Amino acid sequence: MLENIDFKKMERFFWAAAAGGVAVIVVIFSTGWMVTSSTASQQARQQAIKAVDQRLSEICVCQFKDAENTDEKLEKLRSMKYSWGRADYIKKHGWSTMPGSDAPSPGVADNCAKMLMQIEKKDN
Repeated sequence: MLENIDFKKMERFFWAAAAGGVAVIVVIFSTGWMVTSSTASQQARQQAIKAVDQRLSEICVCQFKDAENTDEKLEKLRSMKYSWGRADYIKKHGWSTMPGSDAPSPGVADNCAKMLMQIEKKDN
C-alpha cells in the first residue's frame, strides 16, 4: 500500500500548506483582523484616556465660562495661531486643572481649546 504513495508530491503539498498557513497568519495580523491581547489592551487604554479627557474637557469649558472677562480671553485664544499656544494659555489660567487636583490633566487642554474655539461670545 505504501508503494502507491508518491512521497515527493506529499512533501510538496505539506510545504505548500505550511507556506499558505504562514501567509494567512501574516495577512490576518497585518490587516488588523486579529490583534494580540497586548495590542487590544493598549488600544482599550488609549480609548479610555481619550474618553476621560473628553469628559474633563467639558469641565474645563465650564471653568472657562465661570471666569471673568471671558469675551476678552476668548478673543485672545482665537487670535493665537498655534494650537499648542492655546493649550498653554488654558493651562496657565488653570481651566484644565480639575477641582481637587494640583496639575492640569493631560490632553484636556487641547480638547478644551478645540471646544472653546467653537463657542460663541458670552452674552452679558
